[in-house]
Amino acid sequence: MRFAIFSGEKTEKATPKKREETRKKGQTAKSQDVNTSFVLFAVFLFLLFSGSFSGKKILQLFQTSFEDYMLIPVTENTLMTIGAEVFLQMLYIAGPIMLVAMVGAFLSNYMQVGFLFSTEAIQPKLNKLDPIQGFKRIFSLRAIVELVKSILKISFIGSITFFVFWLRLQEVLALAFKDVSDAVVTILTLSVQMGIAASLSLMFLSLFDYLYQRYDFEKNIRMSKQDIKDEYKKIEGDPLIKSKIKQRQREMAQQRMMQEVPNADVVITNPTHFAIALKYDSEKSDAPIVVAKGVDYLAQKIKYIAKENDVVMVENRPLARALYDQADIGQYIPEEFFKTIAEILAYVYRVKNKL
Repeated sequence: MRFAIFSGEKTEKATPKKREETRKKGQTAKSQDVNTSFVLFAVFLFLLFSGSFSGKKILQLFQTSFEDYMLIPVTENTLMTIGAEVFLQMLYIAGPIMLVAMVGAFLSNYMQVGFLFSTEAIQPKLNKLDPIQGFKRIFSLRAIVELVKSILKISFIGSITFFVFWLRLQEVLALAFKDVSDAVVTILTLSVQMGIAASLSLMFLSLFDYLYQRYDFEKNIRMSKQDIKDEYKKIEGDPLIKSKIKQRQREMAQQRMMQEVPNADVVITNPTHFAIALKYDSEKSDAPIVVAKGVDYLAQKIKYIAKENDVVMVENRPLARALYDQADIGQYIPEEFFKTIAEILAYVYRVKNKL
C-alpha cells in the first residue's frame, strides 16, 4: 500500500514525449513581465529617438485642424475628406509606435518559447466557468505569490521612476516660468526618461519572474513513476515506434557486421547474390565463425569492403547459398562444411604467403 501511494506522487521530471505534448497544447514556461518590459522599452526607446518627428506630426495636425478644418463648410463630402486626412495623419503618428510594439512582443515571445503556434490555449473550456474552481484559483498559493510579486514590482518600479523624477525636480518646478512649447518638451522628455527607467527596472525583475515561471512549469509537468511506466508501455505498443526501433536495430547490427569484414580471412561468394565472410582463429575457436553475411545489396557491400581491405574472395555458389541459409552471424559454421572450408582456408593461406 505504501509503494502504491508513493508511486502516484509526481516526483519525476517530465519525459521528452510529455514535454512535446505539453508544448503542442501551448503550455510553456513564459513570463508575461518579459513581454511587457520588452514592449515598453522598445516603445519608449523609439520615442526617445523619434520624438521630434512625432511631435511635429502632432503639431501639424493641430495647426491644420484649427487653421484649415475649422474654416471648411460642414458637408458630407468635406467630413469624409477631413476624416480620411485625419486618419492618415494619426496613422503616421501611431503606426510606427504600434509596429515597434509588435516587433518587441514578437522578439520577447520568441526568446522565451521559440516559434510556437497553438490554438489550444484560446479554445473555450466550460470548466473555467466553475465558480468553485474559480474561488480556489483566487485564494490559491499561486495567487498569493502573484500578489506579492505585484506589490514588489510596483514598489521597485515606483522607486526607480521617482528617483528619475527627483533628479529633474528643479526643471519640473521651473515649468511655471517657461512658455508652453518648452514646458511640453520638458514634460515629454521627462516622461520618456521615466518610461525607459521603468521598462529597464521591469526587465530586470522579469528575469527573476522568468526563472520562477520555469520552476513552476517544471513542477506542474512532473510525472509519477506510474505515469512514466504507462507512457513507456504506450510507446512500446505503437506499431510505428516498434518498426522504427527494429529498423534502427537492424541498421546498428549491419554497421557492426560491416566493421568485422576487414578482419575476415575469406569471403565466400555466389558470386552476385550472396556473400559470407568467415574468420578462423585457431587459438580462440575450433571452427571458423561467420562474421558477416548478406544477399544482393549487402552482398555487394561486403565484397566491396573485402576488396578495399585485401580480403581474399572465393567463388563457390552452392557453399555460399548453404552457408547463408544454415549459419547465423557470430556462430560457427555447421560441421558438414568443415572439410570444404578447410580446403578454402588452406588455399587462402597459400595465396597470402605468396603475397
